[in-house]
Amino acid sequence: MRPLLFALAAAAIAAPVSAKDKEVPPATPSGPAVDCVNLSQVRETHVRSDSVIDFEMNNRKILRNTLPNACPGLGFEERFAYSVSTNQLCSVDTITVLQSGGAGPGPRCGLGKFQPVTITK
Repeated sequence: MRPLLFALAAAAIAAPVSAKDKEVPPATPSGPAVDCVNLSQVRETHVRSDSVIDFEMNNRKILRNTLPNACPGLGFEERFAYSVSTNQLCSVDTITVLQSGGAGPGPRCGLGKFQPVTITK
């Protein structure tokens, strides 16, 4: 009986965390939502789940984008691409999930508005 319990425990530890298991850090709105962000001002992005991306700006402000619909695989892959004709990414634009292992492009999903937030830890 012990080897079976150990094997189950080891499998649970080794199992990858799914996007549903990830916890999105709570946030408090800190201003009105905006339609677009200037890409030259984006310092880093943090994919929080299949429907939440935090954009960290050069001034350390966080703009949270909550997609209108969940984007399958986004939370697992934690990477996306976009194509824009200006230096702005807007709520009318789409992102494409980048899949690992050379599986080609993943789902294409629409963005929501960019809400300034304060992350509460």
